[in-house]
Amino acid sequence: MAKSVLIVDDAAFMRMMIKDILEKNDFRVVGEAADGAEAVTQYKEHSPDLVTMDITMPEMDGITALKEIKKHDPSANVIMCSAMGQQAMVIDAIQAGAKDFIVKPFQADRVMEAIDKTLG
Repeated sequence: MAKSVLIVDDAAFMRMMIKDILEKNDFRVVGEAADGAEAVTQYKEHSPDLVTMDITMPEMDGITALKEIKKHDPSANVIMCSAMGQQAMVIDAIQAGAKDFIVKPFQADRVMEAIDKTLG
């Protein structure tokens, strides 16, 4: 059965790019969220195998959302997405429990490498 994924990014264009990469690689996108609060709600609803989480978003940022998801499900697989130059935030995310991170603009092979590594 296809692995399920929740895509979280405040930019619809970025969500579309990741969704395209995932669907071409036989993943099932079970939800999309535009901010961290929505991500936490959708995670609880869908319990996806994987979450791709943007760091910088309105309402609730990705690191806060990551911590909330980890509180709800300590075994959650979350890969952070960040623009260049956000290294300090990436370190915070890894310390908060993110499994890996991918840098925007997304490259399909790097996205899949992070996912394969995370899901083993």
